[in-house]
Amino acid sequence: MSRTALILGAGLGGLVAAEMLRKQLPAADRVIAIDRAAEHFFPPSLLWLLTGAREPADFTRPLSRLERRGVAFRQGQIVRIDPAARRVEAGGESFDADALIVALGAEYAPEAIPGLAEAGHNLYTLEGATAARDALAEFTGGRIVLLTAAPAYKCPAAPYEAALLVEDFLRRRGVRDATTLQFFAAEPQPMVVAGPEAGAAVRGLIEARGIAHHPQQQVSAVDAVSRRLTFAGGLTAQFDLLLYVPPHRAPAVVREAGLTNEAGWIPVDRHTLQTPFEGVFAIGDVTTIPLKMGRPLPKAGVFAHGQAETVAANIAHAWTGKGAPRRFDGYGMCFIEAGNGRAGIGKGDFYAEPTPQVEVRPPGLLWHAGKILYEKYWLYRRF
Repeated sequence: MSRTALILGAGLGGLVAAEMLRKQLPAADRVIAIDRAAEHFFPPSLLWLLTGAREPADFTRPLSRLERRGVAFRQGQIVRIDPAARRVEAGGESFDADALIVALGAEYAPEAIPGLAEAGHNLYTLEGATAARDALAEFTGGRIVLLTAAPAYKCPAAPYEAALLVEDFLRRRGVRDATTLQFFAAEPQPMVVAGPEAGAAVRGLIEARGIAHHPQQQVSAVDAVSRRLTFAGGLTAQFDLLLYVPPHRAPAVVREAGLTNEAGWIPVDRHTLQTPFEGVFAIGDVTTIPLKMGRPLPKAGVFAHGQAETVAANIAHAWTGKGAPRRFDGYGMCFIEAGNGRAGIGKGDFYAEPTPQVEVRPPGLLWHAGKILYEKYWLYRRF
């Protein structure tokens, strides 16, 4: 009897789940991935696109290439998920699954802040990072503001990396002295969940480069005409160029399926990623996993990757009896780009109690080279 594993979303976690399932399941079992996009892009490379070190073609690949690896790919908008029946409607087709993995990530909601989308550039989309790159290339001086528009977002180090890379880019272009750089953060410190020592290390990198850091400033409105930010506490700030991370939310189709909790994300078992529905799993940014310290596990590609491997191994074990059950352990790491060909690294146990145990190592040539190699490995391995 053949079975069907259905993966919704072909981002970092979805791709790993599809690849691992295809390797571990019998040829008669079907592995199907569905995504609304025709191409995959490697999100960490957006930071290099921002400062002209990459072109979009360098880190995008057609998802149709999954067929070469035995994964059936369907491009289409997912319009309905029935988790109880494990049935999905997408692209005019209906799919029934024996195991369903929801890996749809987080969607961006800049419209939640009046004026934000019109006034600046979204650092987390291919289009936004490209537009920001073009704006930076023409920038000759003035006020640049980097903004996190909500206190929780994916890739917690990324906006701070962006600030460091922008500063380095301006310095190399000879316009740094004519520019003021400010970082307004909705969160109390960089990489909050990683702990105060990690946060202090990243903040130290920012401030050492003359970037003014303003934590716990929740933006409430943006005026694109006067180029003014207004914050909840009454503070205002002017800008000539605004680069932002928008508020996040789970995709509407996930919320409409009844998969989300009161916080708006899918609750899962922290070790197996099982949802409250039998045979339905969720991985990556669309999930919420509470930690002992009172905040959820950060949304980051490294966690989506590990979760995908865990879910794939457990599905394969349940269907074939081969291998052994796995448990996601909450361990993660990320590179922290600092410019000038250097990067730091943060890594540790995020499931440690009472607080995560995370170490941040200072920037060096080695970690930057490691990130470049991983980018190349990822694109070669998956496509």
